[in-house]
Amino acid sequence: MSIIVGYLPTPEGHAALDRALEEARLRASNVVIVNRSSSAAASEGEPAQDEKVAQVLADASVAAEVIDPADDEDPAESLIAAAEQHDGELIVIGLRKRNPVGKLILGANAQRILLDAGCPVLAVKSPGPAA
Repeated sequence: MSIIVGYLPTPEGHAALDRALEEARLRASNVVIVNRSSSAAASEGEPAQDEKVAQVLADASVAAEVIDPADDEDPAESLIAAAEQHDGELIVIGLRKRNPVGKLILGANAQRILLDAGCPVLAVKSPGPAA
């Protein structure tokens, strides 16, 4: 069984990856990182994997695998497919805060993942600024 996590190099992506690692440790599972940072980094001439992903791969306490979907592949579909291919027991995604009007509508990718995934989905948000 695997924990599938959608990752972008954003505060929400970091929160999702951190939570996926916690869940993997609790469940004695491995982590499959669907890494969307590679296409963003490649367009800026940076290495395909950012520092956060490299740290996870170097950490021996959790087995991790990275999937770099094609730039034109739908983000929701790539997470759902990864869950199907890797016996996903949980998908972890990060959500960003929205304004009052935006709260009426969940992001299209998040909505598709929540509705179409064949396993539970955990949505996390990044920690807010310290008060």
